[in-house]
Amino acid sequence: MRITLNGTSAIGPADLPALIDHARTAAADGFDTWWLAQTGLVETLTVFAVIGREVPCITLGTAVVPTFTRHPTALAGQALSTAALIGDPSRLVLGIGLSHKPAVEDRYGLVFERPVRHLLDYLDILQPMLETGRVDHHGTVWSTTMEANRPCATAPSVMVAALGPQLLRIAGRRTDGTLLWMVGPRTVAEHIAPVINAAAAEAGRPAPRIVASLPVCVTDDVTGARAAAAAAFANYGQLPSYRAMLDREGVAGPAEAALIGNAAEVEDRLGAIADAGATEFSAVEFTRNPDEAAATRALLVRLNRR
Repeated sequence: MRITLNGTSAIGPADLPALIDHARTAAADGFDTWWLAQTGLVETLTVFAVIGREVPCITLGTAVVPTFTRHPTALAGQALSTAALIGDPSRLVLGIGLSHKPAVEDRYGLVFERPVRHLLDYLDILQPMLETGRVDHHGTVWSTTMEANRPCATAPSVMVAALGPQLLRIAGRRTDGTLLWMVGPRTVAEHIAPVINAAAAEAGRPAPRIVASLPVCVTDDVTGARAAAAAAFANYGQLPSYRAMLDREGVAGPAEAALIGNAAEVEDRLGAIADAGATEFSAVEFTRNPDEAAATRALLVRLNRR
């Protein structure tokens, strides 16, 4: 299992220089991929266009861009433009996801309905636009007839944040894999990996990427770190899709799912995730002081290099 880094925790108050520095140190420490979520007003693909030039040796992945707020042709254009500016489309992974009903309806004022049909229509437009610049799709949720010149001739890899069985089957049949959050080893082994791997095999596609992601903290103060994690990640225990994964795992909440402990304990839990079938672990470094930050990064570097 590869170890990569997720820079979302480095955002702070929309601190773009901090994000660039985080990606730069990730590359210097030997990590080959750096992930970033589309959150708030930090526009991930725009950030990638800059990082791709300043940090030329690292792959950049969106984890994830919500689909409800962006027409698939607009996202295709932005992704191709970013890939062109980076200079190597293989260095861009376009991870997309439905987001959640509370965010879509309460924050954006949109209607969260027919999510499976929404995703199928979205891919029916997004992928042809990325691959050929042409699409003629008349769907239930999204429809487009369009032909345009592409700023980049090679499409980036597409992945889907999928947790439920229907979305996992779509991800396996149609994309390069899935991006997970708040999913532990039992759930990967018993639910995620079997469903997505079977779907990919039935479609004649290569084995999909399964990118697990959890908060990580190497610390001697486990009680304090878990209390901090419980406060920081409480919202994820309330969103239905994540709550379902936590319940499958048999944990009370995000703090129990997080990888918190001394170096040996965190290493053991990462080993369990690898044994469960994850192909990659994207670490969200959740630390409270320089000592924890240094210990956490040191463990991740060591495991990545072995």
